[in-house]
Amino acid sequence: MHPILLEIPGLGLPIRSFGVMVVLGFLLASHLFTRWYFQRATNGDEDAQGIGALPLWVMVGVVGGARAAYVLVESLQGSETGQRYLSDPLSMLYVWEGGLVMYGGCFGAIFGGWLCVRKYALPFTQILDLTFVGAFFGLSIGRIGCLLVGDDHGSIVPDKWSHLPFPITVDVPSLEWLEANPDSLFPRELAGQTIWATQPWMTINALALGVIGLWFLRHRAYRGQVVLRLLALYSIGRYCIEIFRGDSIRGLWFNDTISTSQLVSILLFTFCVSMLIKNRRRQEPEPLPQADPVAND
Repeated sequence: MHPILLEIPGLGLPIRSFGVMVVLGFLLASHLFTRWYFQRATNGDEDAQGIGALPLWVMVGVVGGARAAYVLVESLQGSETGQRYLSDPLSMLYVWEGGLVMYGGCFGAIFGGWLCVRKYALPFTQILDLTFVGAFFGLSIGRIGCLLVGDDHGSIVPDKWSHLPFPITVDVPSLEWLEANPDSLFPRELAGQTIWATQPWMTINALALGVIGLWFLRHRAYRGQVVLRLLALYSIGRYCIEIFRGDSIRGLWFNDTISTSQLVSILLFTFCVSMLIKNRRRQEPEPLPQADPVAND
């Protein structure tokens, strides 16, 4: 576990592993999306400015949505953190202190992307399909940061399963190590315990969805079908992984029987499957990509 990758010499500023992994994942997702879009674009020259601006709009939406969801959950649960937000609203903006919800970031990204699409008159459903395929590849890298910092950790493994190797389980560092590395988010009471490796599971899940998404793109019946399929599959995987989570910060409801992400997963799965059924007979031919003027000379 490496919550701090390094410190800038002379300044003492830490470079946090979680932030580095998130940035790398976002850059990969942006690169893949841009490449795939122009491979399929029918008017790439006209869309170039909007496509170049889209990652920034999405990034703002991701951070804003992820933070807003975290603040909302903590406030509704009346936790100590939520009470702080209510008494000091400015602290809601302190993103560097941690507190981001993936589902909130997902919906924020869609909203930010939609605003950009409206501004530059881009094809929304095409962008959704391509963005989410790239986003799952990026998420697979970003989730590595969760493991490095100890965030989104699993619950304690029963003794009969504690022999299972990584990436099924993971051993939490010793108490001495945790005390020497206060930036680690592993709770001190888990020191030396074997827990379910939920962070690697989320990495594997995201990577698998990215690969599946590439297949969906080649066999989609209409633009917008890929994102519905991927989000339906993601909601199933996320719901199951949540069963093995052990961090209370994710928000638990109904006498701690279901988490916030599981509630959202149920709603999201229902919506996506309903839309897929509604559009099951829809057929939309793929637009022909823009001809390369150099190749035609």
